[in-house]
Amino acid sequence: MQISYNWLKQFLKLEWDSRQTAELLTDLGLEVEGITPFESVKGKLKGVVVGHVLSCEKHPNADKLKLTSVDIGGNVPLQIVCGAPNVEQGQKVPVATIGTTLYTPEGEAWKIKKGKIRGEESHGMICAEDELGLGGSHAGIMVLEDYLEPGTPCSEVFSIESDEVFEIGLTPNRADAMSHFGVARDLKAGLKQKEINIELITPSISNFNIDNRSLKLQVTVENSKLAPRYCGITLNNLIVQQSPNWLKNRLLAIGLKPINNVVDATNYVLHELGQPLHAFDFDRIYGKSVVVKTLAAGTKFVTLDGEEHTLHEDDLMICDAEKPMCIAGVFGGINTGVTNNTTSIFLESAYFDPVSIRKTAKRHGLNTDASFRFERGIDIENVEYALKRAAILIKEIAGGDITSDIIDLYPKRFDEHEVFLTFRKTHSLIGQEIPQDTIKSILASLDIKVKSVTEAGLGLSIPSYRVDVHREVDVIEEILRVYGYNNVNFKNKLSASIAPVSIFEDYKLQRTIGDLLAAQGFFEIMTNSLTAPNNILETADSEESGAITMLNPLSTDLSVMRTSMLFTGLETVAYNINRKNQNLKFFEFGKTYHQNGTERTENKHLCLFITGSRHKESWAVSEKKTDFYFLKSQVTNILQRLGIQDVRPVFDPSPVYSESISLYSNSKNLVSLGSVKKSLLSKMDIKQELYFADFNWDNLIELTKENSISYREIPKYPMVRRDFALLLDQQTTFQEVYDLGFRVEKKLLKDINLFDVYTGKNLPDGKKSYAVSFTLRDTKSTLTDKQIDRIMAKLQKSYKEELGAELR
Repeated sequence: MQISYNWLKQFLKLEWDSRQTAELLTDLGLEVEGITPFESVKGKLKGVVVGHVLSCEKHPNADKLKLTSVDIGGNVPLQIVCGAPNVEQGQKVPVATIGTTLYTPEGEAWKIKKGKIRGEESHGMICAEDELGLGGSHAGIMVLEDYLEPGTPCSEVFSIESDEVFEIGLTPNRADAMSHFGVARDLKAGLKQKEINIELITPSISNFNIDNRSLKLQVTVENSKLAPRYCGITLNNLIVQQSPNWLKNRLLAIGLKPINNVVDATNYVLHELGQPLHAFDFDRIYGKSVVVKTLAAGTKFVTLDGEEHTLHEDDLMICDAEKPMCIAGVFGGINTGVTNNTTSIFLESAYFDPVSIRKTAKRHGLNTDASFRFERGIDIENVEYALKRAAILIKEIAGGDITSDIIDLYPKRFDEHEVFLTFRKTHSLIGQEIPQDTIKSILASLDIKVKSVTEAGLGLSIPSYRVDVHREVDVIEEILRVYGYNNVNFKNKLSASIAPVSIFEDYKLQRTIGDLLAAQGFFEIMTNSLTAPNNILETADSEESGAITMLNPLSTDLSVMRTSMLFTGLETVAYNINRKNQNLKFFEFGKTYHQNGTERTENKHLCLFITGSRHKESWAVSEKKTDFYFLKSQVTNILQRLGIQDVRPVFDPSPVYSESISLYSNSKNLVSLGSVKKSLLSKMDIKQELYFADFNWDNLIELTKENSISYREIPKYPMVRRDFALLLDQQTTFQEVYDLGFRVEKKLLKDINLFDVYTGKNLPDGKKSYAVSFTLRDTKSTLTDKQIDRIMAKLQKSYKEELGAELR
């Protein structure tokens, strides 16, 4: 939010510099993120002076140029070549001297230099309005008043305003500070704490009066829940034209483009008092009737920017007897806006339901100054006051008459919220005791009325503009921010107790596995927990997605909580691939969210994403693509690092994978891994293979906590390795070979490893060859050949009898 310091000082006659004021505003919770200088004329006409045209003759080498001699207060007149058709002898004109920097309307700088134009020297430039930034006219040079002395700086001739603009990072709860008056009100409270008592100057409406009642209008509010208060008034005989410079400068300083005096007046009051207003062309209101209501879903409406919108059945509209005229509190319509031909208006000031306005604005993708304020909550008691203020201002700058009584539909009056503030809780939350008189003084400066006083605390009445103050803690927060966080004392000694923390705490295990993956070349990503409904259905096992839907989504693409971390990860993968980063190894810790009837659950996951090559391109290492086995090796590393050994593979069908397995421990699913379906990858425009592993982190944590850590000496007796080349049926798995080996020899067999697989010629049909190594060790003595041969013979016999294996 931008706040003009000059504008702010209309409410507080403050002599501080902008830096001091910014520091105090920041202390009050209105954080000033930056201060930007503003000039109504960029460059402030430095180097531009009044010149007197002594002579004006036709250029000897150009029909459309003039050769002038101009006195700018020096000893020798300047020769200036000028192409303006209206330049004449005897005129007083603005002259940009050599070295002067002028600015285009777009803000680009250009410097005046000595030059030759068609053979004649030119020592400056006689300027038009637009060249100086004083207007939009380029029909000819500016002609100044004849009484001006040559050489007078034009910065003294024209009223040029300099300002400083605060960029305030306004928190969403501070709806009361969404205006210059609101900021001034807060600033006054802060100044009072510094024992600087300055009167807050409220814009006067004492000269408001009704000139006649010639333009009457019927106003009906059909839904008073969505429009609790609606005010309006008519004005006639207006002259719509450019606004005066002071008004244009106020708007330009805060980044608004002036339009015309009527619209500018409504924008001025909006940023002055925080009350949005809207002016309708009275002559375009059919039936001289205004109806505040909702319309049927699907109704088309064209806004002021020319965009057509399809209305929702809950969108509140301002209509006449025949058609919609405005999306209430959001954006006006193209047919009833104020134009240069407008002579009479209906001026609207209202309070609309914040939730309704927010939903409508988000639904149509419209974010206006009006909707920004309405959806955060404005002051319902300020509606009529702002209407009078705007009417007076429009009369002042556009002429005309106020031609109707104020229409004020306010069926249910606002009751000020009451809170009881206890001194004990105030001191407890703040951390030190603040004198009761100081508390009362702060509350008075915030317009919070003290209705009753007891030994325990104060009965308070909260003003209507403080829509964020409802609880005792809210009042305490107000007291503390005005009192000053920096004024709260604190001890130099910090005492803290050390809580016993298990090594199996979630965050510790996350850090351990994160470090492991980072060492393997993985990068951690963090993605949004919100996703699109279509993504949920893509990864659901049935048409019932079980997804949790947001009540007030920011957009359709972010309207449900994710039930799988796949799609949000794929978005990151696609983002990188589109930027030629194609060899990716990502991991993410996150949660998924599920709904089963009325029960809602959230589950924690660790996900791995692998695609492209395993290593960077190098002369020393040949390129090798990632594959399922590379992913499985990473999964195995994680399980082993967590101390989980006893797992079994299960081939579970999944809507996510084209080929996959799941690893279980007892009945608990630990991880699913495989190659992602190409149909899912194509939705993200990913054209390369991608492998995905999804760990059930909650189950991993539970299993890890059951592990007991034990330590053993490294055996002093050597281990022995023996190999078999087994001829097996194609359907026989290594897991069967592995399990059978340990059933046959439980004591001395320490490991079984598959180090080669062969299929092809010279083998019988339906057969494959496994090269398997067996590691044997006795921790108490050295193994003898006789022991080893006996074990290997027993293994060979078992493989032949149970698996039909033969030695090659």
